[in-house]
Amino acid sequence: MNLRDKILLVSAMILAVLVCVLTGLSALSLKQFSLYTAERHARSVAETVKVGLTESMINGTIKMRQQFLLRLAGIPGVSEVRVARGPAVIAQFGPGLAAENASHHDVKDVLSTGREIFELVEINGEPVFHAVIPYVASDQGVPNCLQCHAVRVGTVLGAVQVDIPFSEVRHKGRIAVGLVGLAVLVAALAALALLQKLLRPLSETAEAVRDVTSLAVEGDFSGRVLQRSSDEVGGIALNINQLMDFLQREVGTIRKRVGELMGFSSDGRGNQLAHTTELVEGLVQASQFKQAIEEDQTKVEIYQRLADLMRGKYGVRRFSIYEVAPSKNRMTAMSIDGDPAATCRHCDPQVMVDANSCRARRTGHEVNAVAFPGLCTMFRPGAEGDTHVCLPINQSGSAGAIVQMVTSREEGDLASRLVPFVSVYLREAGPVLEAKRLMEHLRENSLRDPMTGLYNRRFLEDYVGALVNSSQRRKSAFSVLMLDLDYFKQVNDTHGHEAGDKVLKTLADIVARSVRSSDIAVRYGGEEFLLVLTDTGVEPALMVAEKIRAEVEGTKVPLPSGILQKTISIGVAEFPADADSFWQVVKYADVALYKAKAAGRNRVVRFLPEMWDSAGSY
Repeated sequence: MNLRDKILLVSAMILAVLVCVLTGLSALSLKQFSLYTAERHARSVAETVKVGLTESMINGTIKMRQQFLLRLAGIPGVSEVRVARGPAVIAQFGPGLAAENASHHDVKDVLSTGREIFELVEINGEPVFHAVIPYVASDQGVPNCLQCHAVRVGTVLGAVQVDIPFSEVRHKGRIAVGLVGLAVLVAALAALALLQKLLRPLSETAEAVRDVTSLAVEGDFSGRVLQRSSDEVGGIALNINQLMDFLQREVGTIRKRVGELMGFSSDGRGNQLAHTTELVEGLVQASQFKQAIEEDQTKVEIYQRLADLMRGKYGVRRFSIYEVAPSKNRMTAMSIDGDPAATCRHCDPQVMVDANSCRARRTGHEVNAVAFPGLCTMFRPGAEGDTHVCLPINQSGSAGAIVQMVTSREEGDLASRLVPFVSVYLREAGPVLEAKRLMEHLRENSLRDPMTGLYNRRFLEDYVGALVNSSQRRKSAFSVLMLDLDYFKQVNDTHGHEAGDKVLKTLADIVARSVRSSDIAVRYGGEEFLLVLTDTGVEPALMVAEKIRAEVEGTKVPLPSGILQKTISIGVAEFPADADSFWQVVKYADVALYKAKAAGRNRVVRFLPEMWDSAGSY
């Protein structure tokens, strides 16, 4: 039962009770009024009898009283009038006529108590208003009772009995009550009809809101509510429509943007709110995954997390995770079906010795054999109908690892639907794996200068590719600073190599304090140092260089033979403003350093194109 029907039902019940109450009150009121009218009528008849009998006594026509009473009983609205003598009258004038005897007990009660009686009784099956009114002696008026009766004032001289037929009154009363009830019923029905008319817009709007919100719960915000009025109900419809417009627009935008981040395109069908929530939840979980793997100590732990993700979260039982060694063009199995110790199982072993034979490794793109069967020639199905999807984990512009999902042809669509969600995790894992791999590489190859603690030239050679790729990917600049101590050879010649080493360590300390943790400080060779200031243009780089120059100039190095102060010359060049090759930028910085030396040393010089001659030498 809808809201309108409930309201109408309750209203009908209330109105029905109201009709019954009003009809009952009308009947009761009419009955009381009828009894009151009958009582007044009876009193009038009784008073007429009293006056008539008094006049008869005075005029000497008392013997004709019976005819007088019969004439009164014959008037409309009176069925019987009788007079009964009281004891005082009987004692003075005798018992009188036979009809004047107090034969009824109620007449005797009135004669003895002087209290009048009014009651509705049944006589011969008909309702009759029965009244017995005492005739009390009074000395008021002329003539009065004491002129004929030898009694005291207040003595009950007799009782007047008046019977008034009540059937016609009852009949008329029932008709009146019926008319009243009918009028109230008609008014109630009219009120119900009006209420129904007033409730229709509210009910229809409520039903429309219910339908629209039901669609919204299912992710469909296209429903609208028809605005049927300009009152509060119409305002509700307008607000609901504005809310649906907002949700349809904003949820669609969020879904589109999140889909772009995940590489997922929705066809607009189904529960779009649930889809959007699922996509956002996927991004949040991927971000949390990244935070977790950043705290892992080795890349092996990250690969194990990826394996657990495939098996636990996405329910993929058959999969391969390979790591690529670019320098050797080989791939290593990191986890096969969750087993880190297993070897190549779902691919031709050729991919292990020739990474370029793997299509995903070679192209750096997704390989979806579900949509394009036979796309990769290296896949080796374990059973008839097996297919696969391979996803690269890109690092610095190329595939650093490969994740392969193996599935049956029947479940291939499910694997394809998982691709956007798995790809988000792989995209987050890529730079972390690259960082872990680089750190392991650093640890394995001792890429620091043992005397100064700075990176050595070998580290720079290994790192330059990642540095340039990162800068190009983020479209950010970096600056290269070439530093060389002025007249360092004199230190070794005059004070010895131990003094020279101490000077070099002091310079390394100054350089390390002057740069950020994200910058790279390298002992390039002998007394020559190289700095790479990441995400830094040439102007801030010149400020850093000047800071280092000034600090070196003001530093006093204590030696056994005394205090030594040295100066330094610095050349500065910027990538990619000066050149799009890292080593060319290094050479330009070296050219600027040479110009600083030639200009008197102890200065910072920024590379300018005119410093480079047509032969490219200096």
